[in-house]
Amino acid sequence: MATPHVSANFGDLLDPRFQKIFHEEKPSIPSMIGTIFTNVPSNGRNNMTWSEVGTLPDIEEFTGSVNYSSASQGYDVTMTPVEFAGGFQVQRKLFDDDQYNIMDEKPKSLRSAVDRTREKHAHRLFNNAFSVDSYFYAHSEGVALCSNSHTTTSGASTSTGFDNLATASLTAVAVAAARIQMVGFRGDQAEKIDVMPDELWYPPDLYEQAYEIMQASGKVDTSNNNPNVHKGKYTGYECRYFNDTNNWFMCDSRMRKMYVFWSDRISPEFAMIEDFDTLVAKWRTYGRWANTYTNWRWVLGSQVT
Repeated sequence: MATPHVSANFGDLLDPRFQKIFHEEKPSIPSMIGTIFTNVPSNGRNNMTWSEVGTLPDIEEFTGSVNYSSASQGYDVTMTPVEFAGGFQVQRKLFDDDQYNIMDEKPKSLRSAVDRTREKHAHRLFNNAFSVDSYFYAHSEGVALCSNSHTTTSGASTSTGFDNLATASLTAVAVAAARIQMVGFRGDQAEKIDVMPDELWYPPDLYEQAYEIMQASGKVDTSNNNPNVHKGKYTGYECRYFNDTNNWFMCDSRMRKMYVFWSDRISPEFAMIEDFDTLVAKWRTYGRWANTYTNWRWVLGSQVT
């Protein structure tokens, strides 16, 4: 357990000679939770489960008798909200003698800590996209979000259209290749489906490359006067919580809203109490939340090597 904040450790707060003591002055990074996820209200239980039923295959020529086909039971996804809590303690003497009211304002730090934690959890979806992540959810398919080995329960061939993993660095050529790969995604019966990539997600380190790809009038990185086919086609998202400085993602915003979810089982709450005997004040926060995806076809990830 952390030691309570006491006067002996915060002498500057007791010294009236300081012009100002800064506290929580730095602007926070804007939240991306509402952008990435579709919010799902809590169902009042300890988890949420999604499933799917596949499509039917193409119909055949009628030769005197109807050929009947069947759909397949798809994969299941179970999302389990995780509990999170934190707090801090302040000695009564320090609180009373603080010349700058810093300790009186200190509960704001808990709000900042909660927001920062939730943003990191939101970006797990991308940061862990190339490995099987089971922190908030369990997928019965059992492969990473971005993988070249996706499967289907229908028995259809997965040799084409079941790969949403790339390895190329972010360039105009790589974006064109990723778009071709993504519009070639197949459904559970290995049939063509309507995927329309319209977003690029990238770390700050790739801001310049992404901007040129999305905004240049002419073809990028060549002396040719050809038009830039990517101009105006994508919305760019610079993600400061991306862990890797080279990985990037292409998304279909319409499908992302259909398949990517966040739920607060218990929204962040805050409370305070003073210990009767020690006069130490305690502030704490608590919440339960989780996020998940139910289908991989909204994204292509490039794990740059």
